[in-house]
Amino acid sequence: MSNLSTMYALGLDQIVDAIKAGGSKRTMLVQGHMGTGKSSLLTMLGRELPTHTMCYFDCTTKDLGDLTIPNIMGATETEGGYVTYMTNEELGAHIGGPIILMVDELGKANPAVQQGLGRALLEHKIGSYTLHPDSIVFATTNMGAEGVGDVMKAHLLNRLTVVQSRKPTAEEWVAWGINNNVHSTMLAWVKDNPQVLQSFEEVKNPEENPYIFHPQQQRRGFVTPRSLEAGSDWLHQRAQFDDTTLTALLMGTIGEQGAMSLMTHVKIGDQLPSLQSIKDDPMTAIVPTSASAVCMVVYRALSTMDRSWCDAWMDYLSRLDTEAQGLFANGVRAPKYSKQSVVMTNRKFTQWALANNYMFAADKK
Repeated sequence: MSNLSTMYALGLDQIVDAIKAGGSKRTMLVQGHMGTGKSSLLTMLGRELPTHTMCYFDCTTKDLGDLTIPNIMGATETEGGYVTYMTNEELGAHIGGPIILMVDELGKANPAVQQGLGRALLEHKIGSYTLHPDSIVFATTNMGAEGVGDVMKAHLLNRLTVVQSRKPTAEEWVAWGINNNVHSTMLAWVKDNPQVLQSFEEVKNPEENPYIFHPQQQRRGFVTPRSLEAGSDWLHQRAQFDDTTLTALLMGTIGEQGAMSLMTHVKIGDQLPSLQSIKDDPMTAIVPTSASAVCMVVYRALSTMDRSWCDAWMDYLSRLDTEAQGLFANGVRAPKYSKQSVVMTNRKFTQWALANNYMFAADKK
């Protein structure tokens, strides 16, 4: 992958906007790091285009005969005779209305399948079917440099608009995690260790970043956005097993280095006040002494906020330092924060915002 391609790698939101704008005319191939949410593009597009039917075609499970088969049962005797073909249901050609067709793992497909999909990718035609003119087709694949078997010939690539997707920044991933029930300890760890989302193209010597996948060093476990979410699921179940078991599970999910570092934050998390103590008496609930623990408290509040205890939280927030208050405010102001209306319509929050107007100065430039 060239330096220019890396420099102009796009975030998932940018890719969704591009596919929405031109995906009915041209097919985009999204090439990116493993575990970074490429497959989620279908769901993201589905939310943006509710009149379209989402169709998912997994190339890794298909052979050429899985694209179309002769319509034996529907055949009729005609002069001269001919054979008609039925298409695979996953391709969505039978739907008739507009669809969003995601051709996943195109680079890992059998070469015959790649060729068989060529017309669908270029002309939106599958066998004798033509997709609805508003239908969108796009494909995904891993980066060839990852060495996981993604290969395509030049004539197929020339039919596509190839873009590189980038890993999310730590800030972007934390904002996503707040809205998706990611454990507050994991959110705080990623915030404190943004290098866990670094791209291997930026790391010549794999020893410089022991947390991530690197093609020059085979690591059984490593950090990706996908494995971070999986690690969060284990953190949510922490009460079910001891710390040795939790450490082993995290090692098998995000790698040895990541697990050992994350467990230090797990220990810090023990300083956190319970949510119930904040709800019951925000003025006496424990205030953590470490910055990382305070960060966890704020992220937990953002993730679990509802109207019933927003007043209590604002009282508790007043006891935290200015940096923590700003962290909460910035989380509330994030464009996609799912509980934004709950907080911004709270009387105590609006009073706090007026009293701390300087925190919003950047918005007025």
